[in-house]
Amino acid sequence: VFIAQSRASGSHRDVEDEELTRIFVMIPKSYTEEDLREKFKMYGDIEYCSIIKNKTTGESKGLGYVRYLKPSQAARAIEECDRSYRAILAEPKNKSSESFEHDYYCNSMRQEPRGNTLPFCGQPEFCSFEKNESRIQESVSKRLSVVSRLPFVQEQLFALFDLVPGLEYCDVQRDPHTNSGYAVIQYSTAASAIYAKYKLHGFEYPPGNRLTVIFLEDGSDSSE
Repeated sequence: VFIAQSRASGSHRDVEDEELTRIFVMIPKSYTEEDLREKFKMYGDIEYCSIIKNKTTGESKGLGYVRYLKPSQAARAIEECDRSYRAILAEPKNKSSESFEHDYYCNSMRQEPRGNTLPFCGQPEFCSFEKNESRIQESVSKRLSVVSRLPFVQEQLFALFDLVPGLEYCDVQRDPHTNSGYAVIQYSTAASAIYAKYKLHGFEYPPGNRLTVIFLEDGSDSSE
C-alpha cells in the first residue's frame, strides 16, 4: 500500500530507502541509543538508531528513529513491538521533523481509547502526558464508512481494506446524482476496524484523492 501511494513521488529505490525502512517510536526519556537498538534488533538488521533531543538542553524528548536494512524488517517491528512504543513509519527526511513530531504526538493522544491509559504512565518522565477526560470521545465500532471524491471500484477497495485482517464485507454504494464514492466496510472485530481507520483515513487512493474513513454505529457495545 505504501509503495502504491508513493509511486508518483519518485523511483521505487527512493521510496524504499526513504519511506519504508525507517520507523518512529515513543520511548522513555531515560533510553540511550544502545537501549533503543537492544529493544528493536530482534526484528531485523538495524542500520542506525537515533534519539531526538532538545537542542537547548540536550535532554531526550522521548522519541527516536530506528532504520532497518529492509522494509520487511521495519514492517515487522511496527507489527510486533510493544504497543506502548507507538511505532509508525517515519516521514521522509525532507519533511520538517518538528511538524512530524507534533503530528505524531497529536495522533498518538487522539488514538488513546477513552483517555484513561497512557504509555509508560508509571514513569516520572512521562508525567507531562496528562489524560484529558473532557475531550470528545469517538464512538468505536466494527463498521466503517469510506467517502471519496471519486467513485470506487468494488474489487480495488476490497483489496485495499483486506490488507487489514478480519474484513467481513465491503459494500460500495453508488449515487446516480454525483460522481463521489461511498462504501461501508465491516470487520470481525473492533480492533481491526480501529487499525484500518488509523492506517487508511487520509490515505490517497488513487494518488491525489484522499479517503475519509469514519466509524459507523453497528449496534454493538462500544465499551468493548
